[in-house]
Amino acid sequence: MQAAIAEARRGRATGGIPIGSVIVCDGRIIGRGHNQRIQRGSATLHGEMAAFENAGRQPAEVYRRSTIYTTLSPCSMCSGAILLYGIPRVVVGENRTFLGEEDWLRSRGVSVEVIQDETCIALMADFISDHPELWNEDIGEPT
Repeated sequence: MQAAIAEARRGRATGGIPIGSVIVCDGRIIGRGHNQRIQRGSATLHGEMAAFENAGRQPAEVYRRSTIYTTLSPCSMCSGAILLYGIPRVVVGENRTFLGEEDWLRSRGVSVEVIQDETCIALMADFISDHPELWNEDIGEPT
Protein backbone atom coordinates (compact mmCIF):
# COMPACT_ATOMS: atom_id res chain seq x y z
CA MET A 1 0.00 0.00 0.00
CA GLN A 2 2.91 2.34 0.60
CA ALA A 3 3.80 2.28 -3.10
CA ALA A 4 0.18 3.11 -4.00
CA ILE A 5 0.22 6.00 -1.52
CA ALA A 6 3.46 7.25 -3.10
CA GLU A 7 1.69 7.20 -6.47
CA ALA A 8 -1.28 9.12 -5.02
CA ARG A 9 1.08 11.75 -3.66
CA ARG A 10 2.82 11.95 -7.04
CA GLY A 11 -0.53 12.56 -8.69
CA ARG A 12 -1.43 15.31 -6.25
CA ALA A 13 1.98 16.95 -6.59
CA THR A 14 1.45 17.24 -10.34
CA GLY A 15 -1.96 18.89 -9.98
CA GLY A 16 -4.15 15.80 -10.09
CA ILE A 17 -6.44 13.73 -7.94
CA PRO A 18 -4.54 11.80 -5.24
CA ILE A 19 -5.44 8.23 -6.12
CA GLY A 20 -2.67 5.71 -6.65
CA SER A 21 -2.47 2.04 -7.47
CA VAL A 22 0.05 -0.76 -7.90
CA ILE A 23 -0.30 -4.28 -9.27
CA VAL A 24 1.85 -6.88 -7.53
CA CYS A 25 2.63 -10.37 -8.82
CA ASP A 26 4.79 -12.81 -6.90
CA GLY A 27 5.92 -10.07 -4.52
CA ARG A 28 7.04 -7.70 -7.30
CA ILE A 29 5.35 -4.53 -8.56
CA ILE A 30 4.57 -5.07 -12.24
CA GLY A 31 2.52 -1.91 -12.77
CA ARG A 32 2.08 1.36 -10.96
CA GLY A 33 0.12 4.50 -11.65
CA HIS A 34 -1.89 7.42 -10.38
CA ASN A 35 -4.98 9.26 -11.53
CA GLN A 36 -3.99 11.50 -14.44
CA ARG A 37 -7.35 12.62 -15.77
CA ILE A 38 -6.54 16.28 -15.12
CA GLN A 39 -2.89 16.24 -16.14
CA ARG A 40 -3.47 14.34 -19.40
CA GLY A 41 -7.00 15.47 -20.20
CA SER A 42 -8.07 11.82 -20.08
CA ALA A 43 -11.56 10.47 -19.63
CA THR A 44 -10.32 7.11 -18.31
CA LEU A 45 -6.91 7.41 -16.70
CA HIS A 46 -7.83 6.57 -13.11
CA GLY A 47 -5.11 5.22 -10.81
CA GLU A 48 -5.97 1.57 -11.41
CA MET A 49 -6.23 2.07 -15.16
CA ALA A 50 -2.80 3.75 -15.17
CA ALA A 51 -1.36 0.79 -13.23
CA PHE A 52 -2.77 -1.62 -15.83
CA GLU A 53 -1.44 0.55 -18.66
CA ASN A 54 2.01 0.67 -17.10
CA ALA A 55 2.01 -3.09 -16.46
CA GLY A 56 1.68 -3.52 -20.21
CA ARG A 57 0.71 -6.75 -21.91
CA GLN A 58 0.89 -9.60 -19.43
CA PRO A 59 -0.13 -13.22 -19.86
CA ALA A 60 -3.47 -13.99 -18.23
CA GLU A 61 -1.81 -16.21 -15.62
CA VAL A 62 0.24 -13.27 -14.38
CA TYR A 63 -2.85 -11.19 -13.65
CA ARG A 64 -4.55 -14.22 -12.09
CA ARG A 65 -1.70 -14.41 -9.55
CA SER A 66 -1.72 -10.67 -8.84
CA THR A 67 -3.06 -8.33 -6.20
CA ILE A 68 -4.00 -4.74 -6.98
CA TYR A 69 -3.50 -2.16 -4.25
CA THR A 70 -5.47 1.04 -4.63
CA THR A 71 -5.73 3.99 -2.29
CA LEU A 72 -9.46 4.41 -2.95
CA SER A 73 -12.35 2.00 -3.50
CA PRO A 74 -12.42 1.21 -7.25
CA CYS A 75 -15.16 2.70 -9.43
CA SER A 76 -17.21 0.75 -11.97
CA MET A 77 -14.68 1.25 -14.76
CA CYS A 78 -11.69 0.15 -12.71
CA SER A 79 -13.62 -2.76 -11.18
CA GLY A 80 -14.50 -3.88 -14.70
CA ALA A 81 -10.81 -3.95 -15.63
CA ILE A 82 -10.04 -5.91 -12.45
CA LEU A 83 -12.67 -8.47 -13.44
CA LEU A 84 -11.65 -8.51 -17.10
CA TYR A 85 -8.06 -9.41 -16.27
CA GLY A 86 -8.98 -11.84 -13.49
CA ILE A 87 -7.24 -10.10 -10.61
CA PRO A 88 -8.26 -12.26 -7.61
CA ARG A 89 -7.46 -9.83 -4.78
CA VAL A 90 -7.93 -6.09 -4.21
CA VAL A 91 -6.55 -4.21 -1.22
CA VAL A 92 -8.33 -0.87 -0.78
CA GLY A 93 -6.76 1.96 1.19
CA GLU A 94 -10.11 3.50 2.10
CA ASN A 95 -13.78 3.63 1.17
CA ARG A 96 -15.05 6.40 3.46
CA THR A 97 -14.78 9.21 0.94
CA PHE A 98 -16.00 7.04 -1.95
CA LEU A 99 -17.53 3.57 -1.98
CA GLY A 100 -16.96 1.96 -5.35
CA GLU A 101 -17.97 -1.45 -6.66
CA GLU A 102 -16.65 -3.58 -3.81
CA ASP A 103 -19.86 -5.64 -3.56
CA TRP A 104 -19.82 -6.32 -7.30
CA LEU A 105 -16.21 -7.49 -7.10
CA ARG A 106 -17.01 -9.76 -4.15
CA SER A 107 -20.06 -11.16 -5.97
CA ARG A 108 -17.69 -12.20 -8.77
CA GLY A 109 -15.33 -14.01 -6.39
CA VAL A 110 -12.72 -11.29 -5.87
CA SER A 111 -11.26 -10.96 -2.38
CA VAL A 112 -11.61 -7.32 -1.31
CA GLU A 113 -9.82 -6.09 1.80
CA VAL A 114 -10.43 -2.52 3.01
CA ILE A 115 -7.85 -1.23 5.47
CA GLN A 116 -9.16 2.34 6.13
CA ASP A 117 -5.65 3.79 6.04
CA GLU A 118 -5.60 7.24 7.66
CA THR A 119 -3.16 8.62 5.07
CA CYS A 120 -5.43 7.54 2.21
CA ILE A 121 -8.46 9.05 3.95
CA ALA A 122 -6.67 12.36 4.59
CA LEU A 123 -5.35 12.62 1.01
CA MET A 124 -8.85 12.27 -0.43
CA ALA A 125 -10.70 14.31 2.20
CA ASP A 126 -8.30 17.23 1.75
CA PHE A 127 -8.54 17.06 -2.04
CA ILE A 128 -12.35 16.85 -2.03
CA SER A 129 -12.54 19.80 0.35
CA ASP A 130 -10.16 21.88 -1.78
CA HIS A 131 -11.47 20.85 -5.23
CA PRO A 132 -15.05 19.55 -5.07
CA GLU A 133 -15.69 20.36 -8.73
CA LEU A 134 -12.74 18.24 -9.90
CA TRP A 135 -13.78 15.40 -7.63
CA ASN A 136 -17.36 15.46 -8.92
CA GLU A 137 -16.07 15.44 -12.48
CA ASP A 138 -13.85 12.42 -11.71
CA ILE A 139 -16.76 10.36 -10.35
CA GLY A 140 -19.21 11.49 -13.02
CA GLU A 141 -21.34 13.75 -10.83
CA PRO A 142 -22.65 17.15 -11.93
CA THR A 143 -20.62 20.09 -10.62
